[in-house]
Amino acid sequence: MTVILLRHGRSTSNTAGTLAGRSVGVGLDDRGVEQAAFVAERLGSLPVEEIVRSPLQRCEQTVEPLAAKRGLTPVVEERLLEVDYGSWTGRAIKELVNEPLWKVVQQHPSAAIFPGGEGLAQVQARAVAAVREHDARLAEEYGRDVLWVACTHGDVIKSVLADALGCHLDSFQRIVADPASVSVVRYTSTRPFVLRTNDTGLDLSGVVPAVEKASSTSSGSASESQTGSDSDAVPGGGSGA
Repeated sequence: MTVILLRHGRSTSNTAGTLAGRSVGVGLDDRGVEQAAFVAERLGSLPVEEIVRSPLQRCEQTVEPLAAKRGLTPVVEERLLEVDYGSWTGRAIKELVNEPLWKVVQQHPSAAIFPGGEGLAQVQARAVAAVREHDARLAEEYGRDVLWVACTHGDVIKSVLADALGCHLDSFQRIVADPASVSVVRYTSTRPFVLRTNDTGLDLSGVVPAVEKASSTSSGSASESQTGSDSDAVPGGGSGA
C-alpha cells in the first residue's frame, strides 16, 4: 500500500504566527485555498482510491477540491488530529520559544508533554497506528497495492515519517513538512519505503503503485514491477514551527 501524507494548506494561524493546535475555526488563508486547488491538480490524475483526513477544518478544506475531482467522500480519522498542545494552544510562537519546554520539544521531543495536553510520543503512537491500520484495511479490501491520501498536520506527518525511516522520535525535527506538501510512504511486507518527503512539485507519477503502472505495459513488465516492489531496493519514486 502507498500512502500520500498531505499536510493541510497554509492556515490563518500559520499567517498569524500562532500555534493553532485544535482551536476551532482555524481555516485556510487565501494562499492555503490556492494550495488546496493545486493539490487537486497535482493528485487529481493519480489513481487515488481513498482520502482519510483529520477532523479539523483546515484539513477538510484542503482535501475538498481533490475529493470533488476524484469523486470521493473523505473518511474522518480522529487519530490524525493535530497535537493537543494544551495551554500552549493559540499562543504566539515568539512567546513559546522562551518557554523551558521549547528546548525539550526541539532537542528531545520524545520526552515532551505539553501542559494540559499530550506528549509527542503519544502523537506518534496514535498516528502510526492509524496509518498502518487504514493501510492494512485497504490491502484486504482491494487485494492489491492501493494509493491513498492521509491529510493531517505537520508534527503528525513528521512523526509518521520518523517511524517509516526507522529513526528515533528525537530526530523528527530534522524532517520538514511544509503546508500543502506531500510525503509518500510505501508499506510492504518487509519494511516501509519513503519515496518522497516535503514534495511541493507537480510531477508525482513516480509514486503510482507498480501494479497501476503495469496496466498499460506488457505482462512481462508487470511481473518485473510487482516483483521489485518488495525487494531491498527502493520501489520507485525518487513542532518545530
